[in-house]
Amino acid sequence: MENKTLVRKYNVPGPRYTSYPTVPYWDKDPTIEEWSQHVADAFSASNAKDGISLYIHLPYCEKLCTFCGCNKRITINHSVEDSYIDALLKEWQMYISIFGEERPRIKEIHLGGGTPTFFSPENLQKLTNGIFEFADKCEDAELGFEANPVNTTDAHLEALYEVGYTRLSLGIQDFDPTVQKAINRVQSYEQVEHVTNKAREIGYTSVNFDLVFGLPFQKLECVKDTIAKSNALRPDRIAYYSYAHVPWTAPGQRGFSEEDLPSNEEKRALYEVGKEMFEEAGYVEIGMDHFALPTDALAIAADKKALHRNFMGYAPTYTQLMVGLGCSSISDSWTSFAQNIKKVEDYKATIEEGKLPIYRGHILSEEDLLVRKHILNVMCHFETTWDEETGQLPLFKTLSEKLEEMINDQLVVLSDNKLEVTEKGRPFVRNICMTLDARMLVAKPQSRIFSSTI
Repeated sequence: MENKTLVRKYNVPGPRYTSYPTVPYWDKDPTIEEWSQHVADAFSASNAKDGISLYIHLPYCEKLCTFCGCNKRITINHSVEDSYIDALLKEWQMYISIFGEERPRIKEIHLGGGTPTFFSPENLQKLTNGIFEFADKCEDAELGFEANPVNTTDAHLEALYEVGYTRLSLGIQDFDPTVQKAINRVQSYEQVEHVTNKAREIGYTSVNFDLVFGLPFQKLECVKDTIAKSNALRPDRIAYYSYAHVPWTAPGQRGFSEEDLPSNEEKRALYEVGKEMFEEAGYVEIGMDHFALPTDALAIAADKKALHRNFMGYAPTYTQLMVGLGCSSISDSWTSFAQNIKKVEDYKATIEEGKLPIYRGHILSEEDLLVRKHILNVMCHFETTWDEETGQLPLFKTLSEKLEEMINDQLVVLSDNKLEVTEKGRPFVRNICMTLDARMLVAKPQSRIFSSTI
């Protein structure tokens, strides 16, 4: 009963905090010149020490998954591959020019989408080889890609492994046929099993499954079945995401209504059952919505309090500079953000003009940087501390007042210089971070821009 009361109480729209400030509160766009300088400064600070990260957005999909809120382009025309790969490599050359004479060292590459395995194995090799023609790989580099089990061939797995990829993330969502039909993402257990086993046979060291709870027509029994089947395949990592119903930004979701979705209490129960089943199978809860085997790099990083969170999600390592290539990608220099043009044709046209394709961003203030650090600590480590000087700032002096109900509900413990999330409070970590969100506290959104926190 108490848990249901808390779910009702704290089920409000809120950010997922893959960045701070969150995108709707960006209000100081950098010029191309300012962004280039921020990149150069971050590269100088980051490259020799930690290396840099790359996120590459590959937007094409053959079919629309109606639950998806990502930037994508639906087509069965694979002739689009060549020109898009060429544009990505030209954009990379622009960043190489910003870096100067020093050769970049790459710590992490993540191919996201869309569906990266929409592209042929040959084109994915061409892309990766083109990146490394002008860069070196850190010894402990992590190269990974997202994949649809239906169109991921053995040739994809072999080709990507040949050029250094050792991490595979499979988008599964749910194995139940009714749910799969509703979200237009139909795949069999046997297809997932084959890709998983083949990847391990080839030499991949980490396999991740993406599962989603709160989908239309999802019932407790079908979620239990999906998790049991997933656990049987023993992925190294599991991302157990809360479905974000945002039809005002993802029109494909208008094919079903909120009446088709589990209630807030039912949705929370799906998560609790999933968490219990994962932990019984030996997985460790990592940050928000993630689980990993104790031997996985994410679990090791979490144990050492080295876990990091960025636009790609949780990562076991930190790099100051993350370069986003491709339409809608977001880059992060730690002191600023820049997002690329979203529409594929406009992105490619800007590249052809020889210009960086950014269209918006944000230069972080001193307050932004401070808040970012503490929200990141809470999202990754479920705690944060501050010194006496920081404690005198208005945001922190009023923290006990903002957290009063959460303290009474035993979700957090607050002392003079430390905020700690309790085990009971972990499901509400987004709500807790919102009390630190200086920009949201000043100007609450006037329209629907965030999904609910439950």
